[in-house]
Amino acid sequence: MSDRASDRRVPSAVGNGDGEVAVLSQADLAVPTHQIVEPDGSYDPEVVPDLSEEELCDLYRWMVTDRVFSRRMVNIQRRGELGTFGSTRGQEASIIGSAFTLEPQDWLYVGRAWTPMFMRGASMDDMIRFWRGIEEGQQAFAKQNSQIAISIGSHVPLVAGLAWGMQLDDADAVATAYIGDGATSTGAAHEGINLAGALSLPALFFCQNNQYAISMPVDEQTGAKTLAQKALAYGIDAIRVDGQDVLAVYDAVQTARERVKNGTPVFVESVTYRLDAHTTSDDPTRYREDEEVRAWEENDPIERYRSFLKSEGLWSQIDHDAIVEDIEAEFDAALAAANEMAERQVAEIFAHVYEELPPELSRQQEAFEALLEKRPEMYDHIEQRPKG
Repeated sequence: MSDRASDRRVPSAVGNGDGEVAVLSQADLAVPTHQIVEPDGSYDPEVVPDLSEEELCDLYRWMVTDRVFSRRMVNIQRRGELGTFGSTRGQEASIIGSAFTLEPQDWLYVGRAWTPMFMRGASMDDMIRFWRGIEEGQQAFAKQNSQIAISIGSHVPLVAGLAWGMQLDDADAVATAYIGDGATSTGAAHEGINLAGALSLPALFFCQNNQYAISMPVDEQTGAKTLAQKALAYGIDAIRVDGQDVLAVYDAVQTARERVKNGTPVFVESVTYRLDAHTTSDDPTRYREDEEVRAWEENDPIERYRSFLKSEGLWSQIDHDAIVEDIEAEFDAALAAANEMAERQVAEIFAHVYEELPPELSRQQEAFEALLEKRPEMYDHIEQRPKG
């Protein structure tokens, strides 16, 4: 009899026998937070992950890439060249440490994490196109087994379904969903994570608890003391990690990935902080205090990792200014390439939904184009967005 089948026993067979009502509470569960490098930069060399000097330096380069890219994207949005953008400033250790563990054959669905796609081969100009609402950007991401989900939590069932397919194919890979604390309160996330637990799917759920679901603080969003503990109700393993410590995140997610490959889905809660607004359309001063933000700025993940590199004698191998200069140049070239894209055409209203346009949509397209030909003044009311 399987372990699960053996649990399906009548209540009298599993009672405590003493007549007392047993009540479980959160106080009965200790949820430790994994950490390697403390905020003051101290650490135990014995617990540092087994990474080469080159890999340790690469972690820094990718973290800086994430920060520079966010800054540049916010800047061009302010100039009217993007509709909106979600900055990841402050979450660099959480994002890079986790993505550094993934293999090319793994699938990655993200909610707030753009640099992992660059790490897998996606281009900055495709990312700019995506944030301009141009479908070609998302199409390009699929070539790197990556996708972005804007609707909160909507991708979690997709990841569970993808993991199910991997399980049926006996694939040597995992399906990973990056979600935020807010997604854990959505029905889609419950459904996807529950399915993964019920079927023991090769799914890894990486939750960036950045303290706010837009304006809702995490302690008002849930009664749970941690998000990690929620995983146990779904029958999957949980890990909680200091999301400002890139080495701890790497270590935690690497451990999670190995367990996933061995048949146990895992939920990782990475405790981090969103320093910027939820998106450039948001005003965080309406719901959080400057003092809180400053406290987290002092817990900067890049600065903490820099102190580690200095202690390891690796800082001399890194030219920070040259790294920033290279990233700036890459972004400039990407923006120029994105700006070369032609105006959007009316026909694209009907594209990207079906591989072959259905007869009814073909009829509508022909009628619309005929109307525009007859009344070209209507173009005055159509925004073709020359920059996406």
